[in-house]
Parts: sequence; structure tokens; C-alpha cells
Amino acid sequence: MPVYLDNNATTTMPEQVVAVMMPYLTQTIGNPSSVHRYGRLSRQAIDDARVQVAALVNAEPSQVIFTSGGTEANNLAILGSCKKWQNARLAIAATEHPSVIEPAQMHAQESGFLDIIAVTDQGLITDAAFKQVLHDDTRLISVMLANNETGVIQDLIPFIELAKSRGIWFHADVSQAVAKIEVDIKQLPVQLMTLSSHKIYGPRGIGALIIDKSIEIDPIIVGGGQEKNLRSGTENIAAIVGFGKAAELAKKELQSRAELLAGMQAKLEDGLHKIPSVRIFADKVKRLPNTTLFAIEGIEGETLLMQLDKKGFAVSSGSACHSSKVEASHVLQAMGVDDRIGSAAIRVSLGIDNTLADVEGFIRAISEILETLRPNLSLAVNNI
Repeated sequence: MPVYLDNNATTTMPEQVVAVMMPYLTQTIGNPSSVHRYGRLSRQAIDDARVQVAALVNAEPSQVIFTSGGTEANNLAILGSCKKWQNARLAIAATEHPSVIEPAQMHAQESGFLDIIAVTDQGLITDAAFKQVLHDDTRLISVMLANNETGVIQDLIPFIELAKSRGIWFHADVSQAVAKIEVDIKQLPVQLMTLSSHKIYGPRGIGALIIDKSIEIDPIIVGGGQEKNLRSGTENIAAIVGFGKAAELAKKELQSRAELLAGMQAKLEDGLHKIPSVRIFADKVKRLPNTTLFAIEGIEGETLLMQLDKKGFAVSSGSACHSSKVEASHVLQAMGVDDRIGSAAIRVSLGIDNTLADVEGFIRAISEILETLRPNLSLAVNNI
């Protein structure tokens, strides 16, 4: 059986999630904006899901704005905020997701300024690096809680407090962190928080932006007035309901899932450490319990990825292709990783459907692949 180890890219949907979605795909027909009975039933389903999503991060339901996914939520957070100020200055971490980087760059090119917050070789932001980007005209800072490639978890609270003391809004993309570690907006008091359904075993094509009641942003999609005039367009009821159920399950099962993932990650990294020339990135700092980014020196990442795929293991590459040239991702480049090793990076992101047997099989598969690619290489991978 093929083994899926790319859960940071997207996750499966459990039967409970599929079950609550089915009536809204096959039977329920009401537009949530309609005033008749069918419309009211659809509206109630959305309201119920809003409560479930809010509860996942201890927010108020009224703070939840549904979007088409994390990418749109990040765009709304950045561009919707910037529309409030003329020539606004932004600051984002060098390791942000492209859905934060690109709208921030777009704003900077059109009417504002952008500062990039440097990270250490372990992917962390230092106090000095953070303070260096603070200016009198800084209006918004965006730093993700946990990195999608390395799994590095940032301690955001000191940065949020400093930003607040200077009247600066803070946005955090918590898409990868939520449902793997505890995320509580009361303890992490950002003004804007991004969530994504398909990272927490919900459907694709739905996400949310959590907005603090003390601020107002402008819409970037107009034409219907849905979602408090912040995201026009008839709501995707089935996806929203599925997102709500996934959020409910994630909150209920947070501890058991985290323990399961951490146990498998420990087994995985123990096995990787027994393989010569393996480097696990950001292994000296706190990371998500499911994410391991590694490289084997002298072995191309794309080659290893394809060989693993042939053996039935789905992982992702930590490299990016530009003009036929393979180089390290911007995250590894920001961490100062040489392109030679960075372009060989492979990301394993475990999920709740995985088992220790999957991990053991993965390590064996790498052993077999390396024995083929390096016939003279002796691998100490016994007893894993």
C-alpha cells in the first residue's frame, strides 16, 4: 500500500467530516442569503460551523471570516490592512509562505514599504532582528507561528507585545500549527490570524481569517456583501460545514494526535540519524511534532523524491525550480543553508493516518535507495 507522508501539503478527510458535508452536496439547496426556510437552514449550518472554528483557537464566532483557503486569508490580512493606510510600512519574516510574501511585495511595489525580518540558521527570529525592522511608520507585521517547511515554532508572544506597545498590528498564519500544538488567540493576542481547513483534515478550498474586534480592514473581494462585507461570494456551505467538523475533532483530539505524531517523529529522526551524511534542518529548536526536513549530502532531492515515490512513499521536495535550475527553497536560503545541500532537502510531514510501521518502511526504503545510488556506502540502519 502507498504511504502518504506529505500532510503539510494537504490531509485526508475522516468519515465524520465527509458525512456532515454530504447533505449540502446532494440535498440542501438553499442560498444562505435567502430569507426562505431553505436559506435559513443553510445560514444556520454556517453559523454552527463558525462556532466550531472559533472554538478551535478560543476566538469569538463573530471574529471568524470564511475565505476560500489560507492563501486568500493571508491576502486579505495583508492587502485588506494596507488599504487602511497610505504608504504603509510592513514587516514580514524571511521564511513566510508565498501567500504572505507576494501580497506584501505587491503592496510595497505599489504604495508602501516592506522590511524583511532575518532568521538564524535554525530559522528563529531574534529580538535584535525583530527590533531592527520597527519604524515609526510600521503598521503591520506578519510572522507565521510554525513554518510549513521546517516545522520551526516561533515564540511570538514577546514580538506581539512589543508591536502592540507601538500600535502596530500583528498577523500570524497558524495554518500549520493549529491542531498540532495548542493555539489560543487569548494567549497569542494577534489582531489577525489565518486558518486553513485542509491542513487539519478538513476539505480543500475553505479557510478563515480571525479578526480582532478592535480593528477594521477593507475587503479585497467585493460584490455581494457576504461575511460582514469582507468576503463577497455565495458561501461554500459543504466546505464550511466540513471545516467546522474538522475543527471540532481537532480540538477534541489535540493531545492524542500530538502524542501520536511526536512518537512517530522520534522514530523517524532516530532512523535518519543512523544514515551517514544526513542533515536534519532546525533540529536544535522546537518544531512541530510531525515535520522533519532533511537532506542527504551528495544525493539530489528530486532523485530521492522520485525513487521514494517508486517505492510507494509520497514526500515533498524542499527545493524550488527557477529557469531549469534547482535551488534551495527561500526558507533554507534565509537560514543560510548552502544551495548544494538545501536543494537536496526532503520534507516528511506525518499525519494521524500514519503508523510506526510506515516510518520503519520509509527508513528501509531510503536504505535500499542509497545502496543502489551508492553501492559502496555502508548504512547503519539495522534495528530501527
